[in-house]
This record gives sequence, C-alpha cells and structure tokens, in this order.
Amino acid sequence: MSDTQLTQQQRYRIYALGKGNHGQREIADIIGCHPGTISPELRRNRGM
Repeated sequence: MSDTQLTQQQRYRIYALGKGNHGQREIADIIGCHPGTISPELRRNRGM
C-alpha cells in the first residue's frame, strides 16, 4: 500500500468492482490500497 493518488485505471476498476457488489475491504485488497480510500470513490460514483 502506498500514499500515492489513485490512477484513472484504478478508479475505473473500483467503479466496476463496486457495481459488481464487491465489498469495500475486498476492493481495497484487490486494488492494493486502504479501505478508507475506497469509500469516497464509491460515494463519488454512486449516481453513475
């Protein structure tokens, strides 16, 4: 896990995994970041 910003590719992957009903912790494990990083991304893309 690093302290860098998410790439556009990671953001798309988070969106796709969220749509696939994967949990926040599971997505974080797949992406390789902290679960707290996932929550704002899922919230930001909720209406898409």
